[in-house]
Amino acid sequence: MPANANPEFLRRAIRLATQNVVSGAGGPFAAIIAHDGRIVGEGVNSVTAANDPTAHGEINAIRAAAKALGTFTLAGCQLYTSCEPCPMCLAAAYWARIDAIYYGASAADAAHAGFDDVLLYKELCKDKAERKLPSTQLLGDEAKACFAAWIASPNKIEY
Repeated sequence: MPANANPEFLRRAIRLATQNVVSGAGGPFAAIIAHDGRIVGEGVNSVTAANDPTAHGEINAIRAAAKALGTFTLAGCQLYTSCEPCPMCLAAAYWARIDAIYYGASAADAAHAGFDDVLLYKELCKDKAERKLPSTQLLGDEAKACFAAWIASPNKIEY
C-alpha cells in the first residue's frame, strides 16, 4: 500500500456505497475526496434518484470537494472510490487534477454485478467512424470563433 494512502477513507466510501444500495437511493458506488489528511468531499451514485446519467459517486464527490475548497482544480487531493472508476469518472479525475486514485472493487467485479464498462473502454479506442454512437462534425469553421474569443480574452482563467 502506498505510504500516503488511508484505508479508512476507502472503508468510508465502501460503507457509503453499501448504504446507498440498502436505502434504495442508488447504485453500489461512492467516493471520497481527501486533502491534507481530511475528507473534503464525498458522493454516492445518484443516477436513478436524480435522473442524471452523470451522477456517479466520483463525479458527485469531485463536485462536493471543488465546492468545499472553492476551486476547480483538486491538485493535492486523492480520490478514494468503492470501485475502479468508469471512463467518465477517470476522465473527470484527470480534469480535476487529482493526485492519486485508490479503489476497492475492480472493473471486473462491477461487470459481474451488471455494470460493464468494457464497451466504453473499447469504444474510446476505436476511430470515430467505427464507434456505435455516430459523431459528425458540423460548422467546424464557425465553431472556431469560440476558441478565437478564448485566445483573445483578457479575462480567461486557464485550466
